Amino acid sequence: MNYTFHWRPAFRALPDMLWGALVTLEVAVLSMVLGVFFAVLLALASGSRFRALRAFATSWVELARNTPALFQIYMAYFGLGSLGIYLDSFPALLAGITFNNAGYLAETFRGGLRAVPPTQVRAARSLGMGPVQAFRLIVLPQMFRVVFHPLTNQMVWAILMTSLGVVVGLNNDLTGVTQDLNVKSFRSFEFFAIAAVIYYLIAKFVTGSARLMAWRLFRY
Repeated sequence: MNYTFHWRPAFRALPDMLWGALVTLEVAVLSMVLGVFFAVLLALASGSRFRALRAFATSWVELARNTPALFQIYMAYFGLGSLGIYLDSFPALLAGITFNNAGYLAETFRGGLRAVPPTQVRAARSLGMGPVQAFRLIVLPQMFRVVFHPLTNQMVWAILMTSLGVVVGLNNDLTGVTQDLNVKSFRSFEFFAIAAVIYYLIAKFVTGSARLMAWRLFRY
């Protein structure tokens, strides 16, 4: 080994990498918000009495869970272009990760919905609540209590999946910024080692914050 480490250029570029980390967080948070929204709808559709809704939900879940996340991002960026729908790198990455999140979370939410006893819904209806009100005030809070920790794991997975944006030309997230800095300086180990530490710290911050939230919200 005759490689000489030079950490100073990497540390000087740390502010740029931290700005890239903010873009990474932006994509991850948006994909989780959208993913949770679609996952709830898919979980409800999977239990619907309408066969078309069940088939749609099943197809989404099967595709999301049994194909690589990279292919899903490719389909959003390249595949939709074949149909005349052109997305830039950021929305394509967001669409791909959202699709993946929704597919995985739909199964998690479906299990969470089944964990809520039907008697509680009937009790809420007997108190005068409508179906939507009972679902919003009785079912959803209990479901999210059950799925909270899997939801946290999916958030960490979404953060790590944002690194795939570099393959569709996204160059302002953490991985994209790191790759650009590497191309300019050829200090691969130094830049990617710091980027790995930043990803690690973000993931640990998310899991630590989730544990604190769980302690505050679910101690009773």
